[in-house]
Amino acid sequence: MTNTESAPDGPRLAGNTRSGLTLASVAVVQFLVSVDLTIVNVGLPRIAEGLGFDGVGLTWVVHAYALTFGGLLLLGGKIADRYGHKRVLTLGLTVFALASLAGGFATEPGHLIAARAVQGVGAAALAPAALALLTATFPSGAPRVKAFGIWSAMNAAGGALGVLIGGLLTEYAGWQWVMFVNVPMAGCALALTWRGVSVDRPAARRGRPDVPGAVLATAGMTLLVFGIVRTERYSWTSTTTLATLLIAVVLLAAFLHVERTTSRDPLIRLGLFTNRSVAGANAYNLLLGAAMASAFYFVSLYLQRVLGSGPALAGVQCLPFAIGVIVGSVLAVKLGLRVPRRTLLVIGGVVTAAGFAWFGTLSADGSFLADVLGASLVTSVGFGLCLGPVVSTATVGVAPHEAGTASGLLSSTRQIGASLGLAALGTTAHDHTGGSTTAEALAGGYALGMTICAVLLLGAAFVALTVLPRTDPKPAT
Repeated sequence: MTNTESAPDGPRLAGNTRSGLTLASVAVVQFLVSVDLTIVNVGLPRIAEGLGFDGVGLTWVVHAYALTFGGLLLLGGKIADRYGHKRVLTLGLTVFALASLAGGFATEPGHLIAARAVQGVGAAALAPAALALLTATFPSGAPRVKAFGIWSAMNAAGGALGVLIGGLLTEYAGWQWVMFVNVPMAGCALALTWRGVSVDRPAARRGRPDVPGAVLATAGMTLLVFGIVRTERYSWTSTTTLATLLIAVVLLAAFLHVERTTSRDPLIRLGLFTNRSVAGANAYNLLLGAAMASAFYFVSLYLQRVLGSGPALAGVQCLPFAIGVIVGSVLAVKLGLRVPRRTLLVIGGVVTAAGFAWFGTLSADGSFLADVLGASLVTSVGFGLCLGPVVSTATVGVAPHEAGTASGLLSSTRQIGASLGLAALGTTAHDHTGGSTTAEALAGGYALGMTICAVLLLGAAFVALTVLPRTDPKPAT
């Protein structure tokens, strides 16, 4: 396909300029989403002071976003396929910006939690729509490898820079600006989308919308995340946790039954999972999301609570991670034209696991140079090697009319993985401390959490080695 042809059910490209503007728009959108996933972490202590959060309530500043984002991603991807990727992307950006503005003006804990939940709704619409646009614009070959390399660099750099931006804004402008800063970024993304993305033709509608499936999937995924994040208050073996998770499993099982038997247009075609690339990439992505979300959390806390860094300094100390991700992403682009995606994912998983194992040696009497810098560089380079190939693998063999659905599925596994990992590993680290807040206890808990992250990445490498096909699949038409 040349740059002047139209992708079926995708954007109508108008030469290199149009595809370049589409790439710029998607890159800014992904940077925005990634920044928002980490920007509040450094500001949490100041948010607690400013709004009067207690220890348990404060975690819902993170969890409220995770609940709606993770719970609605499948639905968001399907809506983008059905009604047009540009239209849904524009709507999602608008909702995200308005929620961010409201969050900055919050005066009570409930106001901020509600704003974060609505942010998640906007993100669940815009994330799969943006990724589907990228998939349709760059369906194969060298342009696709480079486009996903840029996307992965913006994704991971946004996550790392979110810590820096959050630290600087919290210390010098006030915690409110970790919310306000999203508004100009969303405005920039809206302008690029309006100018650079052509109105795409929605996928041909194959019957009535799958409302029962949408309700079951959203309720099941939301309850699953809810049950997991509540383990910090109710233990994994408590009646409350077990009942919540059981109901979630029942709802998701019912969803799968509906998708298999419905005469409506299914929310997700189960045949997608017979594609080894889709199945393997999503399993890999689940483990990667669990490890990386936990890592950002543990490192930011170790820097502040053990090493005594302030919010701004902690943000600066996370910069090497962003640099390493960019290096890894560039390497993935250069190798992507000669090395199969499976090989890159195996190598990236092993390198990232090695970095996490290094983090597993964190100690109370450590230092940034000895305990954080080197491990950050190794982990981030490995992460950069993984990110672009896993996204490209999960979408390259998918028909254009299912690009949004596949993108929503991939984003969903990343978010569910992040919620699972953060809740499970955070609880494990806390239990390891025995409730103590001494530097020795905290460092030991964070080190244990990082060691488990290394095991998760080795598991991801094993999935890539055993599930993904040896050669890259051809794009569907």
